Parts: sequence; structure tokens; C-alpha cells
Amino acid sequence: MTTQTHPTIDTPAGAVPGDAPEWYRQRHSQLPSYRYRDIYDRVDVPVTERRWPQARIERAPLWVPVDLRDGNQALAEPMDPERKMRFFTMLVAMGYKEIEVGYPSASKADFDFVRMLADTGAVPPDVTPVVFTPARRDLIARTVDSVRGMDNEVVIHLYTATAPMWRDTVLGKDARAVRELILAGARDVLEFAADLPRARFQFSPEVFNQTEPGYVLEICDSVTDLWQATPQRPVTLNLPATVEIATPNVYADQIEYMHRSLARRDSVILSVHPHNDRGTGVACAELAVLAGAQRVEGCVFGNGERTGNVDIATLALNLHAQGVDPMIDFSDIDEIRRTVEYCTRLPVHPRHPYAGDLVHTAFSGTHQDAIKKGFAEHRARAAATGRPEREIEWRVPYLPIDPADIGRTYDAVVRVNSQSGKGGIAYLLATEHGLDLPRRLQIDFAGRVQGHTDGTGGEVSAAELRALFDEAYIDAAEPPDVQLKDLRVVGADGAQAVAVGLVVGGHAHDSEHAGADRLAAVVAALAAAGREVEVLSLTGHPVAGHAIAYLEYRRGGRTGWSCAHGDSVGSAGVAAVLRAAGSPA
Repeated sequence: MTTQTHPTIDTPAGAVPGDAPEWYRQRHSQLPSYRYRDIYDRVDVPVTERRWPQARIERAPLWVPVDLRDGNQALAEPMDPERKMRFFTMLVAMGYKEIEVGYPSASKADFDFVRMLADTGAVPPDVTPVVFTPARRDLIARTVDSVRGMDNEVVIHLYTATAPMWRDTVLGKDARAVRELILAGARDVLEFAADLPRARFQFSPEVFNQTEPGYVLEICDSVTDLWQATPQRPVTLNLPATVEIATPNVYADQIEYMHRSLARRDSVILSVHPHNDRGTGVACAELAVLAGAQRVEGCVFGNGERTGNVDIATLALNLHAQGVDPMIDFSDIDEIRRTVEYCTRLPVHPRHPYAGDLVHTAFSGTHQDAIKKGFAEHRARAAATGRPEREIEWRVPYLPIDPADIGRTYDAVVRVNSQSGKGGIAYLLATEHGLDLPRRLQIDFAGRVQGHTDGTGGEVSAAELRALFDEAYIDAAEPPDVQLKDLRVVGADGAQAVAVGLVVGGHAHDSEHAGADRLAAVVAALAAAGREVEVLSLTGHPVAGHAIAYLEYRRGGRTGWSCAHGDSVGSAGVAAVLRAAGSPA
């Protein structure tokens, strides 16, 4: 079945499942889902008594950015040496202590970059570079050559795919032959790295998540035995979800099985390397850490093959939002984003978690109102406790973290379009222009803004909001047909009055009003001149060296608002009354 408006979309027209409840109306589609096997039909997921659901993440794992290798090989235009070095220095500045710097045997460019790091001493003493190699003797030799001469601890990272599909289709070897290939590569690593004073080793059974659990466990135990892993010189076992094919809980089960079954667990750094093919790479990594992983490989903002590597910036800031120090600095996330975009030539999406331009922005009226009230509560609580706002607990609705933590201002937290409400409009006028509108004026002005945005279909800036406000309530503050010529106190003490001189419709009106204040006197004088204005409410406050008054009035059965500036709230109130008197009755 097709539709007239979208002829290329094949609207599902199959039967509703027979056991579905009455409210379930989804129909079988034409997608050939029968061609794919469930993960439980492919791999035996061995954990039956799970501990990870009860675990909590209380400390950041060891983060290992792989942007310079895994991320770089996924770029249409790989990074040149200048971009690689800029990316590397940023990672160091952010606080990463183990960084995968390249795939030296894959290209001359990668080899030369790693050699540049070695020859120039660009790697700080407390940073461990990691180099990546397949289990092939000549490539292992070249990889070790790339880091020879470095004073730093270095990690030689050996990998081979172990999953059945890869064994059969890619490598053309059976399980026993793949095991021998891996162990031969592990022996080659020992041989070529024998003269490196501070070398450690890492092994990745690529496509771990689609490999038989018992088989991959036996290989990992054999490798750690061959490399003589000890607590003082641990081996990193990195268990990748090379292609994500299952829900995150499955990966957690697989990691927990390895965590609980490895022979030399105290001599192993258990690492994970999730990809994002199903869009759940972050969840896979978080659940894997709950299941026993101690180290996470990924890319800052998630660049990588297909849908990318896991986003280690999001992972780190998720910890921050739960009160756990991520041990990485994100205090200027916009500088980090600009650097990543420059180096990769890829934009970071405006809705990307934490880093996107719009992630702290609310257009929705209900969200804006909640944020406005949250900020007010936050300020009031800080004042009540006598503590700085940046030190007290953060609990502003719709903002998981304080934007200031990552170098953002509050300028763009609330933006106005046709979906916005009075709270967001009032927030922008208050933060950008110092106008603290009464609630009923907020409602009245929101209706005017709604009419404007419905007509334009676009966003309204804070400057445009102020222009709309002035046009509606302030412009022509003293209309031509109602002018105040005189306003003064006359008489002696005890018998004072307020003299008011008006010109209304071209006619002069002079009067004195005993016992009245200036505003009341002007209201009475206007009434005597035939321009009656009933004051329903009047508030005001200082702003930018002067004052503003907000007058709610009734005139001729019509209720409205009039606002004006003045030297004081009182004089601004008088100007607002005069403006109201010039409005249509």
C-alpha cells in the first residue's frame, strides 16, 4: 500500500498480531526482518546470576581516546600531521593519561606521526601512548619500531577478529588456526618489544561480542599466560562490541562473564570498546563498567566507522551529572568542540549531548517556565544559605548540569519561537534587559509574541523581544493629545496640594488636588479632563540607571497595560498613566 503524499513509503498493511490487545494497532511491515537472527541464536550468553544490575559507578574508568587511530581511519579525509598534533595536545590538556596515537603499520603517515611523537619528546612523562597492530609478524615489527626510543611507558595493542563469521569469511581459518595465529602474534610482540624498557601489552579479540564465550575466554587466558601478566605489569584485555548487534544488557552479561572467569583477574585491566550501530553505545559502555570493566576506549564526541565509536565525552559528563568526578576537564566544551570539528572536518550536531549548541536551550513554554522558576529558586537558596550559587546543589528543571560547569553562559538557555510561553519570554527580558514583568503582563505580552511568531514562523531574539515590548507598551509614552505641562506640590505644610497642568486634546486643564500624591493627583486631573483611567495595579523597579513602571489599567471598560521609563518608579508611573489616557477608550 502506498500513500498519495509519500509514494515511496510502503505503509505497513500486514495483519495485527493475533495476541495483541485491542489498543495495539501496529501492523506487520514489508521489511524482511526474518533474514536476521537474534543474538541469543548466535552466541551463548552465559551469565545467569547477574551482579551488574545492583552495581553503581562510583569512580571514572581509565579513559582511552582512540580518535587518532580508530576515529582517524573513519574520516573521508584523514587528519594531516598538524591536525593530529592539535588533537593530541588537546587530549593531553583535557587530562587523558592513555591515548591510542596511531596504527603505524597501516600507513606511512601514521608511522611518521608516531615517530614524531617519539623523536620530539612530545608525550608528557605521565601519558602512555598506545599503538595498534594486527597479529602479523612484519606489521608487529614495524609497530614496535615506531615507538622505539620513547621514554614513556608504551602499550603495544595486538588484535585479531575471533567471531565465527570473521573466522570463516574474512580469515578463512577455523577456531584452532585463529588461536594459533593470535598466540604467534603474541610471541612476536614479546620478541620485538624485548628491548623496550617500559612496554606493556594489550590484546583485543575483535568482534568479541559475537564470539563464543568459552573460546574467547580460553584465548585471553592463553595470551595473559604467555605475556606473564602480573599486578605490577598488567595486560589489558580489550573486549570490543565491534559491531553492535544486541541490547546493552547482553554486552554487560558478556563482560561480567569475563570479569568473573578470567584466570589472572588481578593482573588484567579489563577494557571495553563499544561501537554505536544500534545507537546504544553509551549504554553498552555504562553497563559494561557496572559489569566489571575498568577501562573504556572511544572517541571524543563519538566519531568512528559507521555510526561511530562510543562517545567518551558523553560518558564522562554523564558521571559528572551523577556526582562522580570524570577525571577529565570539560570546563571549555566549546573549545573542545571547535578543535574536534577542525581536526575531523565533521560538525558536532546541535543536539549532541552536552556539546551541541542547543542542548541547554528551551523553546517550549512549559520548559521555559520551569527553568525560570528553577533559576529563581536556585538564587534564593544560595542567598538563604549564604553560599555562592556555583557551590550549592544544582536542581534546575530540564538542565541536568549547570551550563557554567562546561563553560557555557546562560544566554542561550531560553530562546523564543512559536512554541514558547510567558516564562521563557519573561526570562529573556529579565536576563537580557533587566525587565521583571508582573505575571499578568507576562501573559499579555506572550500573546503578542505568539501572534508575531505565528506570522513569521521564526525564532525571536532577545533584542527583537525588547523591540516588540517597547512597541506594545512604551513607545509614544506621552501621546500628542495628552501632555503634562505642570506637576508640583503647592501650599504650606499641613495644607499641601498637588498642582497638575494638562493639555488634553489641545485644551489646557489646570487643577489642584489636596491630600493626594502625585500619581493620584494626575489620575484625578485626567478624570476631570474627560480621560478617566482606573489604576488596577502599578509596580516598577530600577533598571540601567533609571526606572520602569508597569501599569495595569482599565479605561472605558477595556483593560490594558502601559509602561514607561522615568527618573524614579513614581515618575515612570505618572508617564505610564498619561500613556494609558491617550489609548482608545
